[in-house]
Amino acid sequence: MHDEISVLVLGASYGSLIAIKALAAGNRVTLVGRADEVAVIESEGITVEIPGGGSTPPFELVSAELPGRLHGCLPGDANPSAHDLVVLAMQEPHFHDQSVQALMRRVAESGKPCLSVMNMPPPPYLRRIPGLQGLRLDGCYTAPEAWDGIAQDRLTLCSPDPQAARLPDGPLNRLKVGLATNFRAAAFDGGGDTDLLRDFAAGLNDARVQRGARSSTMPVRLRVYESPFVPLSKWSMLMTGNYRCIEEDGMRSIRDTVLAEGDDSREIYAWVNRLLLRLGAAQEDLIPFEHYAKAARYLLKPSSAARALAAGATAIERVDRLVQHAARHVGIDSVPIDGIVARVDRRLAVNLRAAA
Repeated sequence: MHDEISVLVLGASYGSLIAIKALAAGNRVTLVGRADEVAVIESEGITVEIPGGGSTPPFELVSAELPGRLHGCLPGDANPSAHDLVVLAMQEPHFHDQSVQALMRRVAESGKPCLSVMNMPPPPYLRRIPGLQGLRLDGCYTAPEAWDGIAQDRLTLCSPDPQAARLPDGPLNRLKVGLATNFRAAAFDGGGDTDLLRDFAAGLNDARVQRGARSSTMPVRLRVYESPFVPLSKWSMLMTGNYRCIEEDGMRSIRDTVLAEGDDSREIYAWVNRLLLRLGAAQEDLIPFEHYAKAARYLLKPSSAARALAAGATAIERVDRLVQHAARHVGIDSVPIDGIVARVDRRLAVNLRAAA
């Protein structure tokens, strides 16, 4: 048995995956979202479908059937001080919203530990990396001011490796996991809140749900590692697949991007890994290209960044630009990386002109 943990989750879409696992473990969860999301969460709860693997049927997790308690609320109504852990599961541009920034100020004032489940590492996390001290962040963050006051030792990062999305035109309270890989989180700087994080992870990983006559554990586990580079190892995947699937006038699936141009994919992936090693990562912190290429076979959709650009977004997470800045900070560069950044810049410029 694990102690009940009260969790505040910012982000009712991807955050539903963390939320449903926490509810299965018997925790109390408050999901922060938009008014339409909160209304359906409060009236119907949430449902998340997770693949079972192989011939095993998928898990359909319904919040009302799980031992934990779920609540939905608007950013302005959230009280971080009433929770044990804050999970940040919004994409970085959403932190530009004034109500979210006000909530982040309350998070900072509460001193509660934060687990960021974002592709874009928050600036306080980057300060943990000695090789990135003094890194210029101009053009990387939509709302850098959102992170003012968040202490470096109260925030850690978790790589959002599981792929999950709402179905087009589907209900707001239903999420479907396409790739049921594991979350990989770094321990907190100094370790002060790591015991809480490990207990939270153990509860998620040990939780069982009933399947017919027997109960079983579920895929999508939360692993905690000592190295701060483990979640940053996703940079290689993002640059090889997520941002390269953005084309000048469209997009393609991550699978087609990675596998159809295998040699280029391998080269870019290896270059980003070399950057991480130069910044201080150890080889064991990184994921081999072969493992990513195998997983990419199941990534049948374009990335969320590509889909957002295709829908006219004027801001997306700019991990591509952050990687470019990090490389230049240590005196290296890459023509393919520069090309990716330039292409994303052009797509954003088109959308900005259309929105003006």
